[in-house]
Amino acid sequence: MKTKDYLADIAASLEQIARSLADIAPAPQTAGPRLGDANAYHWDADAGMLMPVPKVSRVPLSMLKGIDAVQDILLRNTEQFARGHGANNALLWGARGMGKSSLVKAIHADIAERGDDGFERLVLIEIARDDLTSLPTLMRLIGNESARFIVFCDDLSFDKDEGSYKSLKTILDGGLEGRPDNVLFYATSNRRHLMPRDMIDNERATAINPGEAIEEKVSLSDRFGLWLGFHNCDQPTFLAMVTAYADHYGLGLDEETLRARAIEWSVTRGARSGRVAIQLVRTLAGEMGKAVN
Repeated sequence: MKTKDYLADIAASLEQIARSLADIAPAPQTAGPRLGDANAYHWDADAGMLMPVPKVSRVPLSMLKGIDAVQDILLRNTEQFARGHGANNALLWGARGMGKSSLVKAIHADIAERGDDGFERLVLIEIARDDLTSLPTLMRLIGNESARFIVFCDDLSFDKDEGSYKSLKTILDGGLEGRPDNVLFYATSNRRHLMPRDMIDNERATAINPGEAIEEKVSLSDRFGLWLGFHNCDQPTFLAMVTAYADHYGLGLDEETLRARAIEWSVTRGARSGRVAIQLVRTLAGEMGKAVN
């Protein structure tokens, strides 16, 4: 075979290989999240996309009872942020079922509905705890958007040997990129320090320098500018919660009947909270042939 023909065959083979590689190459990544009309999204870390949530599961802000102090603080902080003013990341911690995640979603809806009050567009993004390692990617995608974002992680906590908290720590405070000016991070947790007490005690007992052994993980909660505590409610507060839900859904029960059912229900459940209250109201509505969302 002549040299010229041999080189032509090689060139043809290389061209065929190049076409084959082009066919199987992944599609190029988009440059941004491409926000639509929705004001709430779920972050799909695997796909690197924001998935719109057309209807968020939430209750009106006026229905939340027994948490007035923390509600006022978080509302004011979020209003400041929506106006482009200074605001803090927030950790809502404490008793189960006392309205931590409900408050975040209700405040977002309240501000979104008052869009003519000097607020910029406010978008809520939910991120799963297991996807926290993708936070830097999400920050880069939304950092240049004109909207303002609350990135929300529900039921945040860390167990022994987990390293995903480092991604969150970098975003909250420190790192070269840090947190964009148009992003706040809100989280709820049953633990004030985001890690179980027995883990903290074990680290103290076994370390050469007990203070340094736990400082890195415990200091994560210090990076939230707001710590808002939610505590178990007393009976009058629980009854106020039940009444608020019953009135909202128009159950029409007389006060004595509703009170008796509420006390019986809380004793049976062994707990009093907003979650227990709405569970009772759903039961009562079902007995009356009414639907409750």
